[in-house]
Amino acid sequence: MQNKNIPANFTFELNDYLAIIPARGGSKGIKNKNLKACAGRPLVEWSLRSALDSNFVNHTVLSTDSEEILELGIKLGLSDKELRPSKISGDHTPTEDVMIYEVERFIKREGYAPEAVVLLQPTSPARNAHHVDGAIELFRKEKADSLLSVCRNHHFFWKKGRFPVPLYDFKNRPRRQDLLPDNQWYRETGAIYVCKTEGFLTEKNRLFGNISMFEMSESVSFDIDSLDDLISANAVMANHLLDD
Repeated sequence: MQNKNIPANFTFELNDYLAIIPARGGSKGIKNKNLKACAGRPLVEWSLRSALDSNFVNHTVLSTDSEEILELGIKLGLSDKELRPSKISGDHTPTEDVMIYEVERFIKREGYAPEAVVLLQPTSPARNAHHVDGAIELFRKEKADSLLSVCRNHHFFWKKGRFPVPLYDFKNRPRRQDLLPDNQWYRETGAIYVCKTEGFLTEKNRLFGNISMFEMSESVSFDIDSLDDLISANAVMANHLLDD
């Protein structure tokens, strides 16, 4: 059945990338989190700049239900002045629902679909345009269907009441530097996701098919969900303690 929100027989434009930055006004962890200052700028501004300064992103959408956040986007050069509906702005709204809404709105407005969607979450302020471009280049090179940003995991994880023998027995405890590439664990950073639009609209999931991983350094891979996270990010970014 044809979706009434998008035109029939629309086409996919190759090498066309739509960046979506989801930034609702409310937040339980930190009140008005997306507007909190981080290294001298509102948190969401870092993600907006990483999209606007990218060499590959053609269109940037700031998906928000907040007039104040929308005004910030307009000041930075965005022309879209439509707020996100309240029905997809709740605490438990999946990010995929927001992405689907914005992609369908773009197709309806422009009459075509971008080749791929780039999701940039405001909680990753240390991610910049250089990282975005690197992720898209890898996405193209590996002919991926979707991509996510990761960083190497150097930590051992325990579960309360359970003691993994290799970690408990110092004679068998693995050394971080001895981990082989095939045994290396990676942590999802939440900073960058890229996915082919056609597959995304079919799967309704940002990750599907042939999935690539774009590795970022640990110093730029923090994800701000708490006040402690924000304090740490401020310290790292304000003192320029970031790696490329």
